[in-house]
Amino acid sequence: MSSGGLELPPGDAGHEGGPADPAEAQAGTVAPPGAVTVARPVEIGAEIDWGAEAWSEVRTRAQRAGRAYIWLNLVEQRLRAVVAAVLRPVYEPVHGEEWVVAAAGPAGQEWVQRAVAVREVSRRKGYLLDPADDNVLSFLTLPQLRELMVQHWPCFEPYFDDRREVELALDELEVTRNVVSRNRALSLTVLAQSERASARILEILGSGAGVPSADRLPVDAVEDLVGDRYADVVSVHPDRVRLQRQLPAEDLFGGARRLDATGIGLNLLVQNFSGRRMVRLAESGCRTRLLFLNPASSAVKRRERELGLKKGELSRSVEMNILHMRRVRSKLRDPGAFQIHVFDETPRFTAYLVDGDGPDGVGVVQSYLRRARGMEAPVLVLRGGGRNVVRHGQARDGDHGLFETYREEFESVWLDSRPVS
Repeated sequence: MSSGGLELPPGDAGHEGGPADPAEAQAGTVAPPGAVTVARPVEIGAEIDWGAEAWSEVRTRAQRAGRAYIWLNLVEQRLRAVVAAVLRPVYEPVHGEEWVVAAAGPAGQEWVQRAVAVREVSRRKGYLLDPADDNVLSFLTLPQLRELMVQHWPCFEPYFDDRREVELALDELEVTRNVVSRNRALSLTVLAQSERASARILEILGSGAGVPSADRLPVDAVEDLVGDRYADVVSVHPDRVRLQRQLPAEDLFGGARRLDATGIGLNLLVQNFSGRRMVRLAESGCRTRLLFLNPASSAVKRRERELGLKKGELSRSVEMNILHMRRVRSKLRDPGAFQIHVFDETPRFTAYLVDGDGPDGVGVVQSYLRRARGMEAPVLVLRGGGRNVVRHGQARDGDHGLFETYREEFESVWLDSRPVS
């Protein structure tokens, strides 16, 4: 009995006053009536350990949330700038610094006052590290910025065509914004949807990618912000099949004004871009230089042995590709704009450099592996034109990426090659 006259509940087996195991119970070792049991000590910390599977899941969540956050951050900053550019000239001359409060009006009184309060707290606690953020607009959330835009649509209408399109794109981001802000799991489907919606919003708001090659190879938000860690490598694919899912030959070569390609057989171009399309491309002004491995060279025979091909199989394939390109060239009014050369050196890589002489170049590069055919080799996608690499607050404009390296290598091999009549 307890001091209050109440009987305490019996404890678990193995505690003081109870049998340690079923065998003791069967043997008749039973705690005396009214005995108080003591809880069994629990090992502290054992249940907080994470295994490899749990860590993998957490890293996956962090990667997806990080990508989504970058997109959301870009959209919010751009929308904030647009709202300020359109509404400030309307309200600031009358209301001064309180122009955001005035623009919110009675309908937004509650959330705008909350933003004012958060701003004051941030001021007192020193959270405002940048003076440019010391305004109410910087403390409005994405839905609140959207509300300001919708409320004052007549002010925005001269700049944007379709209000409904803007609203729908911003609505698509709400699920992602909610999930990311609370560190919950973000599915691949929702992530892909948010990236599409963000890219669409930035396009509508006139963000300007700032990269000339963005029309051929769209700039990914993550690449744009942290791509300098990897020189000018835009993406890496385990094989050419996965490359073509993301970057079809039509997107890569279509609309090119200059095309330089080197490799053994140049199958990515010859077998995936029709001769008719190549003729139209050349007639539109594209200057092309194709550099094949000489099908009669000893290097072809060595490559056949490496891949375990029958004698002459690879050389015949290269010959067929060259003949196909010669037929294309024969249909052109200016055959000099479509040059075909062969080289006899050991092939080290295959490269397709599109518009490599300008700031909007795109390159696809594969190294030759001893036991893997070209379709199976890893692929690098490069963005030409250079990049201002920024690390530790210092910009290094002189850094060259891989695109320039492969372009120089192409020019070197071209000089030592022979034309095909």
